[in-house]
Amino acid sequence: MRQIDLTPFRRSTVGFDRLFDMLESSARQMTTDNYPPFNLERLAEDRYRITLAVAGFKSDEIDVTAQQNLLTVTGRKAEAESDGRESAYLHLGIANRSFERRFELADFVRVESANLNDGLLTIDLVREVPETMKPKKIAVHAGEPQSAIEHRAANAA
Repeated sequence: MRQIDLTPFRRSTVGFDRLFDMLESSARQMTTDNYPPFNLERLAEDRYRITLAVAGFKSDEIDVTAQQNLLTVTGRKAEAESDGRESAYLHLGIANRSFERRFELADFVRVESANLNDGLLTIDLVREVPETMKPKKIAVHAGEPQSAIEHRAANAA
């Protein structure tokens, strides 16, 4: 089994710890079925890419669904078209089966795009923290702070 080391990602990210924990735990749980293989890349501070090797699948046979913190990639192989010939494979090495891959995403991560090219499905992810959740600069004023009682008394008069 091939182990993915996410340590370099952990050192340079804040807020994605849950994402990496879930990826690692799902990798441990899915030791029997590791299809289709995938790569996880960090493109920038707030941008990520998942690349899945889906050779033999057409774009209409792949479904990418994002729902809350879960990304599901499903591949359903269309029934073989019958042209009257029956193939007799001597070796069948290209996986030609349906699949479902699930990725748990961190908060505020959304799917930006999904593209299929040369047998690779690339899914670009962006982390967008809402304005209300971003840190705000608080002005620091000089002088004595007013107490709440003095402030109410001044407004009542």
